[in-house]
Amino acid sequence: MHCSKCGVVVADGTSFCGSCGQPIVGYSAAPSTAAPYAGGAVVGAPVAAATAARAYAGFWLRFVAYLIDSLVALFVVGIVIAIAVGFLGIEFFRAQLEEMGRGMNGPNLVFPVMFVITVVTFVAFTLVASWLYFAGMESSEHQGTLGKMALGLVVTDMNGRPISFARATGRFFSKLITGLVPLYIGYIMAGFTEKKQALHDMIASCLVLRKV
Repeated sequence: MHCSKCGVVVADGTSFCGSCGQPIVGYSAAPSTAAPYAGGAVVGAPVAAATAARAYAGFWLRFVAYLIDSLVALFVVGIVIAIAVGFLGIEFFRAQLEEMGRGMNGPNLVFPVMFVITVVTFVAFTLVASWLYFAGMESSEHQGTLGKMALGLVVTDMNGRPISFARATGRFFSKLITGLVPLYIGYIMAGFTEKKQALHDMIASCLVLRKV
């Protein structure tokens, strides 16, 4: 350091110039109270705090949320059936079922084929509707289906951030793999894994958290 008045070199921490008595500019007698920067520790502190504050949703909370979603789905299907019956009448469906029964027991293959096509169409429609519902809701601002919303649960990535529709889609179709595991173990894993993840959560790198 140099004295601003006479230019004499002074030692660091000196309050006055030894030559002319000029106060050294920039000197502060009070020690700094600012915490020293320690690599990425300070920057990572909020992330660490957020990680510690996570409340993972266990198996039973998620199961109840699934039951609520199932009830909602049954309610919607009931409305669709009621509308169809209202337009076509009960007798129409009864006649179709009787005709199909006669066709199944006879040599005519039209009705068995129509029955198979009907079942496949219904399954495909159900799969697409379920995919759009689960993936759409979980990637929305709500971060969860109606069942999860009712219980205060959200679906996030591994850093607690909202997931995209693509990741939500991957999570949904990963449930097909989870369902292949015997005895529902793929789902029960949410009760004993460290981060309460089911198998499809692990595949899609997702978490289900309770709002805190």
